[in-house]
Formats: sequence, structure tokens, C-alpha cells
Amino acid sequence: MHTPTHPAPGPVTQAMYERARQLIPGGTQLLSKRPEMFAPGLWPAYAREASGCEVVDLDGRRFIDMTTSGIGSCLLGFADPDVTAAVQKRIAQGAMCTLNFAEEVELAELLIELHPWAEQVRYARSGGESMSIAVRIARAATGRDKVAFCGYHGWSDWYLAANISPDGASDSLHGHLLPGLAPAGVPRGLAGTALPFSYNKLEELERILQQHGNQIAAVVMEPTRSTDPAPGFLEGVRELCDRWGAALVFDEISSGWRMAAGGAHLNYGVMPDIAVFAKALGNGHPMAAIIGRRRFMDAAQTSFISSTYWTEGVGPTAAVATIRKLQAVNIASHTRHIGGLMRDGWHRLGHEQGVPVKTSGHPALLYLSFDHEHAAALGTFVTARMLDRGYLTGSGFYPGFAHKESHIVAFLQAIEPVFAELSQVIQKGDVLHQLQAMGVPVRHTGFARLT
Repeated sequence: MHTPTHPAPGPVTQAMYERARQLIPGGTQLLSKRPEMFAPGLWPAYAREASGCEVVDLDGRRFIDMTTSGIGSCLLGFADPDVTAAVQKRIAQGAMCTLNFAEEVELAELLIELHPWAEQVRYARSGGESMSIAVRIARAATGRDKVAFCGYHGWSDWYLAANISPDGASDSLHGHLLPGLAPAGVPRGLAGTALPFSYNKLEELERILQQHGNQIAAVVMEPTRSTDPAPGFLEGVRELCDRWGAALVFDEISSGWRMAAGGAHLNYGVMPDIAVFAKALGNGHPMAAIIGRRRFMDAAQTSFISSTYWTEGVGPTAAVATIRKLQAVNIASHTRHIGGLMRDGWHRLGHEQGVPVKTSGHPALLYLSFDHEHAAALGTFVTARMLDRGYLTGSGFYPGFAHKESHIVAFLQAIEPVFAELSQVIQKGDVLHQLQAMGVPVRHTGFARLT
């Protein structure tokens, strides 16, 4: 077996992160970009350059990114040339002034063309704030306060209120993608306004509506995340919303564009009242859209929803260029193919090397893990070893247009000897000792303070 070594982190990159930890609470602006979520003390937190699926850290080290393509934001690849050209033109002509830019109208028409059930559009620049806007619109339109939801929907008060309980011990959000989200700073008066149910368990939503139906403003959910909806599930949710007068809100922030030209809900034939897009919508340029039926969206005129930088021109320009290219390259077919190659290769190597691998999710939103009590430690081991081989790896792979078959072939060849090491580590039962010898702590798996 390869003798454990102390991997050499990039000194400039690591020094920058140490500075950040003193200046930025939590170290990063996004939990999913914390080095502690990958390989603490070793993961390169900062990129100097990024193009296609390659990034260069502050020390000049090059890596092929086989993780989540910018946490799902760069579906076409980093610095896509067509999107960049459109953005550069907009910037050269001015991207902010006292007037509005016509690209926001062009984008609205394009989004409604792709989603004929929708009639109006509002914009924001990030996923979390756009979900808050969607919930605000639903509450304003219905005159109700409570929200039933499943899945993860961001950082806002309306969502974290689910974890407010009299004894402070509940984690109602556990099982909704991200555990450990304490409602610190969320007004306790919001207790009981966010009511969780499980995906594909229609009976749980039925119970919520039977108890609170006349108070439910919206049912908020992703149309899909890791699995397809069970037969009749989405149709049942739609019928319940119609029966009780609640808005059906589909969060397409992660699922949107990867599996369909528009929202993934188009594949299932069930249309919401409001749908929310962000992440891949601008291919790395901040952009979010809330689209919906007029009878709900009109409430955005009675509730004060307004912000200066929702009117800048780069976001809509990037989104129009992104959507048109996603359509031209048939991105859904590409992500399904590339993600399928990765999934099949992961299972093949696990079988050949005797490593208990596990995958979940659609090929376009693939999760890679291990069926083992020390799954997080095994994942950390793989991440650390693959950094030495020039790859960024984690617990998921979101294929983008920049990922080609050749990237998958090269990656699987590079990871094969790591799986051989992993097999021996598992047989000896000393993965924690091996990580200790490498000087790498086990990665974090949820939200936690760094100090």
C-alpha cells in the first residue's frame, strides 16, 4: 500500500484562507465552498483563474474540477466564451445607470416562452433571496402566513423558522439536504409557520393541510432532487394546492436547466403557480428569476419587493446568452450522458476493488459516496489523494458542458489506484489513522461553527 504522506498544501492559497478566517465569519460566504467540507487544511480555497472545467489556485497549481461546477452555477463551464462575450459587450456599453436595460424584457419573454403556464416574471440575483420573494408573493396573494415545504430552500427566516421549537432541541430540517441549521437570529414568533413534509410522501402533506389548510399560503418544494417523483405524487400535490387555495412553488434553483430546457418540472407535466431559477441561469453571473401565474405574481405590486441591483444589466444579459446556448447544445442530453459515465465508472471501480461505493441522484445531479460507517472519512481520503493527482473531488458531481468523455476516462484512470488504497484501508479498518498520518481531519458534513 502507498505509504501515507503529508500532502503539501499550496502555501499562498492556504495563507489566504487563514486570513479569511480572521476577517470573514465562517471563512467563506457559502457553506458549500468551505475547505472543511472537502479536506480540511489541504483543500485549495481560492482560484486565480477558472476556464471550462479547469481551475488554477493562488499557487499556480492546476486542477480539473470534478465536483459541482461552481456549486451548480456554471452549467456551460467556467468563463464560457459565448456568455463572456455577451457580458463584456454589455459592460462596455454600461451595465448600470438610472434607466433599465431591455435585456430584462427579452429574458422575461424567453422564460415565458419556455414555460407557457407562466405569465409574469420578477428578478433577483441569488437563490436564497429569490425564494424569499416567492414566499412573500404567495403570502401576499393569499393573505395567509404558513408554508408547507420539503427540501432545502436557503438561509431565510421563513425557512429556518421550521427549527424553532419551545425547547430549542428540534432539527426539523434534518433530512431536508442539510442538517444542523440552527435558527439563531430568527424571530421566535415565526414558530409554527414553516411546516416540513417528506418528498414522495403525499400523506404527510395531506395531514398538514387537514390541520392548517386555511392558513397555508404555499407549498414549496423541488419537483425533483435525488429521485423521480413517485407516480401520482406531484399530481397529488397539485390537486391539494388547488383544493386548499395554496400556491404551488417549485424551487428549480438546482434542478433547473440540467434535465430540461427550463425547469425539470416540464419533464413531469405538472405545472406550478410559481417557479424559481438561479444558479445556472446566469452561468456564473448573479441572476435569479421568479416566474409565475398572473393571479399570484400581481401581488408583487401590493407587497414592497424592490432592490437597486436587481436592475443591473449583466445578469439578464448573461441569462439570455446562457439559455440560448443551453438550448443549442442540448444540455439535458449531455449531462445525462456524462453523469451516467461517471456513475457507472464509480460502481465499476468499487466492484473491482472491493470498495462499498454508493451513488444517488440523477446523472445531472450525482452524489458519490460510500456505504460505510466512516463514509465521510473515506471521502476525505479520496479527496486528499486526488488533489495530488490534479483533481478536485468531493461528495458530488454535477456535469457541465465543459466536461467531455475524455475527462471522465482520465479521472477514472487517476482514481483507480486510490480505490486500491481505499480497499486496503477498509480491510484494515484504519481509515481514521491513515487520515491522521496524512495530517488531514475528517471533512464536515453539515453546518457547524469553525471556532
